[in-house]
Amino acid sequence: MSNPLSEGDGGAPVSGTPTYTYLGPEGTFTEAALLQVPGAETAERIPATSVSAALEMVRSGRADAAVVPIENSVEGGVSATLDAISTGHPLRIQREILVSITFVLAVRPGLDLAGISTVSTHSHAWAQCRDWADKHIPQAEYLPASSTAAAATGLASADPGYDAAICSPLVAERLGLEVLRRDIGDVADAVTRFVLLSAAPELPAPTGADKTTLVVPLPEDHPGALMEILDQFSARGVNLSRIESRPTGLFLGDYFFSIDADGHISDARMADALKGLHRISPKLRFLGSYPRADHREPEIPKHTSDEAFHSADLWLQGLLKG
Repeated sequence: MSNPLSEGDGGAPVSGTPTYTYLGPEGTFTEAALLQVPGAETAERIPATSVSAALEMVRSGRADAAVVPIENSVEGGVSATLDAISTGHPLRIQREILVSITFVLAVRPGLDLAGISTVSTHSHAWAQCRDWADKHIPQAEYLPASSTAAAATGLASADPGYDAAICSPLVAERLGLEVLRRDIGDVADAVTRFVLLSAAPELPAPTGADKTTLVVPLPEDHPGALMEILDQFSARGVNLSRIESRPTGLFLGDYFFSIDADGHISDARMADALKGLHRISPKLRFLGSYPRADHREPEIPKHTSDEAFHSADLWLQGLLKG
């Protein structure tokens, strides 16, 4: 199978047609994210029923790469993705993609707001439209769906079992659904972050505006355990843009930390922080260093620059040589 990530563009293949999978069905915000990847529009795109199913397609070699949601500006981390990438054969994040999220309320023909008794959508979408729903359709019962597109697809079927769906404008248009209200999100500028994962070990080249994602198990629960982890970053001037705790599922109280840190593993400060983390948590999982989608460069204190680390190494070597 061709490697779609062998060029520095994070998704453009050198030759051949890559195969991508994504959290489906067609018309999800995840597909919209995938279509931002160079070459994806003409590549083979396979919708998956879940995040785990999408990642398994990559791990088994049935797809070159997968696009899945990892974080939302309203709801935070996507638990299904954080858990799925923390176990199994390691995959590498090659790039991140940001998608502005806009929701519409689609209904069965002939219904008005007062006639809606049940509404279906994904849990994250419901959380982002809950205030609007409480105000405009307080009588409606919420029915969870595996995705916003799945809710819309079900509504278009002969016997959906519910009256309305909250979904993207794209899927509503594709399915020819009747849109009763537009822009119903509680936060007008909501954004979801997606990641492109592959089994390829190659790292995207550093750009100066990069992000590193890690899974850090807590080997022993004791006072100051989290501080020991955070100190590895703060002592080296590495800023964390996201940190979340997730249960391992092994037993109650056993957690790992999912972390996004500003910088690339090739940066001296990041490399030194990872070495320190590995001493504390030997099962540390490195999920990749990749360009930030917003291209924002971090502020690096002078004493944590690559030059400062190099100078310190030379100084120490001089002392050892006498």
